[in-house]
Amino acid sequence: MSSYLALLMFPALMALIIAGFPIAFSMILVATGFGIIQFGDVAAYQLLTKIEDTASNSILAAVPLFIFMGAMLERSGIAERLFEAIHMWTRRLPGGLGIGAIILGTLFAASSGVVGATEAVIGMLAIPVMLKHQYSKSLMSGTICASGSLGTAIPPSITVVVLGPVAGVSVGSLFSGLLIPGFLMALMFMAYIIGVAYLKPEMAPRIQEQEPDVALGEKLRITLIALVPTMLLIFTVLGTILMGLATPTEAAACGALGSIILAAAYRNLKVAVLWTSAVKTVNISAMILLIVLGGSMFAGVFFASGGMATVQALLMDTGLSPWMIIGMILLIAFIAGFVLDLISVVLIIIPVAMPIVRMLGFDEIWFCVAFLVVLQTSYLTPPLAPAIFYLRAITPPEVTLKHMYKGVVPFIIAQLVVLALVLTFPQIALWLPDVMGGPSWR
Repeated sequence: MSSYLALLMFPALMALIIAGFPIAFSMILVATGFGIIQFGDVAAYQLLTKIEDTASNSILAAVPLFIFMGAMLERSGIAERLFEAIHMWTRRLPGGLGIGAIILGTLFAASSGVVGATEAVIGMLAIPVMLKHQYSKSLMSGTICASGSLGTAIPPSITVVVLGPVAGVSVGSLFSGLLIPGFLMALMFMAYIIGVAYLKPEMAPRIQEQEPDVALGEKLRITLIALVPTMLLIFTVLGTILMGLATPTEAAACGALGSIILAAAYRNLKVAVLWTSAVKTVNISAMILLIVLGGSMFAGVFFASGGMATVQALLMDTGLSPWMIIGMILLIAFIAGFVLDLISVVLIIIPVAMPIVRMLGFDEIWFCVAFLVVLQTSYLTPPLAPAIFYLRAITPPEVTLKHMYKGVVPFIIAQLVVLALVLTFPQIALWLPDVMGGPSWR
């Protein structure tokens, strides 16, 4: 009977979230209440153990370091230099401003891993230029939302740093597994923008300014100054992880130091920039790590109560095929992504899902990559898309929610195509981890 009682933890959690309680405190409260009901005084020891486990998990130290790196890139003007350099090469292409935004999103995602910061920076840089050149408001909205969402699918991603330890999967292998699907998604976004620009040029007018073209040598100089330092930062973080030279935490520390050096090189290393970045890092890190702690306590009580065995038995008794069970888990994750932040979805669903995935004989890395693509898709999907709420905060009033909802639909379809490819051809997610030797960097 106690195992069935554990299943009530999920409705209780959703009730508290709907009532307006913060997600972290909701999970801690539910875990404490059900733990006392199930185990009495012993629950206190169990919950304290989870606090110690979370505090001593060295890989979570990468979270504040990645956040600081993203905040420094955002505040120090590095993203502005990148956008100007990319815009210089793409502005004459069909849909050139949109392509530039996607490329900037890809580079920024690969160097910071912070989703909200990526979208905010790209939006503030690209929206005024797109409006000036009379881009379709729906195409503009979809492009900014899609480019910002790449921070989930292109490593290093904070969501992956949290997911790896919870799923018991190597973070390095997840990074390498995400690389091809993430870049494939960015390419599909750009292909759609080019297609729209050709078929409906009024949606993405070519820039017809009469200003003289910059000489090739000058273009190369500006590009090298803007791009090479950022690429070095990306290699410092992502390259060292994939090559097995550093753990994610070590690479994040090097990236945080690298962002400070870059800010100094661009003469933007000011006390105000450092202070703002540090405060933002503390605020976001405290929120994420408290959610991680709550999720760990929630999962611990659920497992100890026999909830996992009950879920497995219920799923097996339905007679569904293994593929249908995987599809059901991904659908639940997609729906949860409407109402919860990505970290919370990971902490609530992954501890329950991973034992089932292993029991059914599916590859862990493949499933986690598919799970992350689903999360990114839910991040864009109306009506409760977090990407749209980020965009709403930085757009002028003439860009309405209707424009945003309409604009993200083609990009959602592109993400679903990538998800279908990953599910149908697992080697898209598994080839690079296999080539890298399947190292375990935890």
